[in-house]
Amino acid sequence: MVMAAFIGDSLALGAHWIYDVERICKDFGRMDSLVKPDPAGYHSTKDQGDFTHYGDQMLVLLRSVAAMKGFDLQDFSERWRGLFKDYGGYVDKATKQTLHGYGAGKSPEAAGSSSTDLAGAARIAPLVRVYGDRIDLLVEAAEAQTRMTHRDPQVVLCAVFLAKVCAMVLTGPSPLEAMKRAAETDPSLSSIKELVAAGIESAGKASTRAIGEFGQSCHVAQAFPGVVHLIAKYEGDLKEALVQAVMAGGDNAARAMAVGMVLGARLGWEAIPPEWLSGLKRREEIQRLLDAIGNRSLSTDSISF
Repeated sequence: MVMAAFIGDSLALGAHWIYDVERICKDFGRMDSLVKPDPAGYHSTKDQGDFTHYGDQMLVLLRSVAAMKGFDLQDFSERWRGLFKDYGGYVDKATKQTLHGYGAGKSPEAAGSSSTDLAGAARIAPLVRVYGDRIDLLVEAAEAQTRMTHRDPQVVLCAVFLAKVCAMVLTGPSPLEAMKRAAETDPSLSSIKELVAAGIESAGKASTRAIGEFGQSCHVAQAFPGVVHLIAKYEGDLKEALVQAVMAGGDNAARAMAVGMVLGARLGWEAIPPEWLSGLKRREEIQRLLDAIGNRSLSTDSISF
């Protein structure tokens, strides 16, 4: 689950924020391998197998969770700010606004941006790894880590939805069934219920078309139904889901991270192509951090705000 989320981000790195799907096909072909970023794009300082700024933030979250044996907002906040002190990659608007909030003396609970970008909700796989058997703690942690950088209510609800879906998938229900249950039975998620329904209903369409109709941008109103579409359409095929997430263009990194997390929870290690694993530059560190967390959830009272 965690590794698949990282791979989704790295797979998208080469064509991240290219909205012209024909250009992606022309310049990269079928994106079923990790590639160098577009030299004229947002991630020109990165290399094949690296992460976008989304994946780098998820790695900071994983480091924090492994070190603190659970989610600690203050520790995550300090590590997150440390990442951007001398960051060599792209810094997006949500990050700049959050750093400005910290600079104005705001706390981690209040410094977050007003961004409606899905990225803040897409990096929660390390939290599911720790709190997957304690939905109450998982929801608290998912809300807090998302709100630290993205305070928009819809972004926070998307994080809660993805957390609950992953927790259900880990206990047996299929991803499609888990999404339906979460959307239909949880009153707290009512404001994103229509986005979920639209994504599920689009599963019969070609992914590039469906995502193009929803919109390829970062904003949850466009990005989130595309995530749901990919999970519903390819719930038994992690590789194709991530390839299609990337080929659809736009903010394919956040899209692929969320899809990788949910389908990785369902399908496990064997669903990840070996060449994707071997090409991931931070694979050994991620594996060490996962090993440090251990083979059992650490959820017992291990959360701090």
